[in-house]
Amino acid sequence: MSESLTNKTANGVVWSVIDAAANSGITFLVGIILARMLTPEEYGLIGIIAIFIALFQSVVDSGLTTAIIRDKKAGQLDFSTAFYSNVVLGILMSFLLFTLAPLIASFFKREELLWLTRAMSAVLLINSFSAVQRALLVRAIDFKSQALVSVIASITSGVVGIVMAYYGMGVWSLVGQQLSRYLLQSIMLWVLSKWRPSLQFSAVSFKRMFKFGWKIMVSGIIGSIWNESYQIVIGKFYTPASLGQYTRAKQFSDIFSTHITSIMQRVTFPALSTIQDESERLRESFRRLIKLLMLVTSLLLLGVAASSEALIFSIIGPQWDVAVKYLPILCLQVLFYPVSSLSLNILMVKGRSDLYLFLEIIKRVVAIIPLIVGIFVGIYAMLWSSVLYGFFAFLLNTGFSGRQINYSIKDLFYDIIPTLVMGGVVAGCVYLVGKVDVGYVTKLLLQILTGTLSSIVVIRLFYYKEVCPYIEMAKDFIKRRILTSNKHDGER
Repeated sequence: MSESLTNKTANGVVWSVIDAAANSGITFLVGIILARMLTPEEYGLIGIIAIFIALFQSVVDSGLTTAIIRDKKAGQLDFSTAFYSNVVLGILMSFLLFTLAPLIASFFKREELLWLTRAMSAVLLINSFSAVQRALLVRAIDFKSQALVSVIASITSGVVGIVMAYYGMGVWSLVGQQLSRYLLQSIMLWVLSKWRPSLQFSAVSFKRMFKFGWKIMVSGIIGSIWNESYQIVIGKFYTPASLGQYTRAKQFSDIFSTHITSIMQRVTFPALSTIQDESERLRESFRRLIKLLMLVTSLLLLGVAASSEALIFSIIGPQWDVAVKYLPILCLQVLFYPVSSLSLNILMVKGRSDLYLFLEIIKRVVAIIPLIVGIFVGIYAMLWSSVLYGFFAFLLNTGFSGRQINYSIKDLFYDIIPTLVMGGVVAGCVYLVGKVDVGYVTKLLLQILTGTLSSIVVIRLFYYKEVCPYIEMAKDFIKRRILTSNKHDGER
């Protein structure tokens, strides 16, 4: 990468980590408090609604914001066209979900879902007004502004949810938390973004962006259906309490898998797009990212799996005992997810949204198998089947994406197998420490200390060469911030 691109990427990574810390860290801490105040069943009800929010949100975006990020020639007319398209779709999808609320409540046989769903439908409309603003910040690799938005919105909405729960509002406290979060995010994105829509709409521009974006939209819809399909099966064929246990376990596994993926995708997509025509440079940059990502993912996720009992019991309490059994399986299910998802960035960078859609269709057809197992056998069988499916999706994504940049499956395994072995060794140390007969809080602290120290040893002995460039980028980032701060102090 060139120096300017490297600096931009380094800044993007740092601020995106801060952004993810706000979205996952603060929200997770708030969730811990709410989990002690609410029941698994109440979490399960919101988990059901989240299924439909995710699905309809894919339609609202319609892939236009992805087209904006990728297209280096996109201008004001394109931005305004995408904005008005998103708002219209936001209105339509919000109204549709509001109208479908009685059917959703009837399908899951829970009357409470009627007005809960109708209230949450406003999220779709709220998000549609700021989708382009967020996309333009991503396009500029400006994650500092997004981090600021996330920190303020997460803290404020967390306070709203906790106060509502304290006053006995039950499941509605989760609704209040979500609505206040998205509303504040949308308002702040408007305040911080310099861009404003003009009174322009171009059918030609829409067709051009939609030609690329519709495949991303359909892929997103398919992906959302699959991502939420486990909740659908558990919510329909089991109980809201079982769904609540599952969603809490999933939140623990998603802390690292989903948010690491989000960070890497948001930062690397615009960065790699700038070198999309330089094949060798693109391949080497992507290969370094894969090695780093697999190292971080294996150390964190396998460590969480090894400490699941102490982690859940000490943080959210013994009423979430079933989640303890789900968590290790979920960690294995998403172990390859960050690398698998990052591989799809290559297809978007190369403009192969057609192949992106093709892969999504193939994967989701195969994904039906774990769901059938869940319906007719049980939840545990479904989760273990999903582990096998996750590995299949990983092979499919990396195989097809690798062909675009001459990066074979053989090369990939050569790069990631050592990191998986090291991650397993660290997880084994963490698990053995968990056998010590002490309280759960003390046990968790010992496991965290063991995992941290053993990870440092592994990185220092075997992976320092790969990690060193990123450490140097972080140091340069801090130095620049200090110099900038001192300069401003001197001017004052």
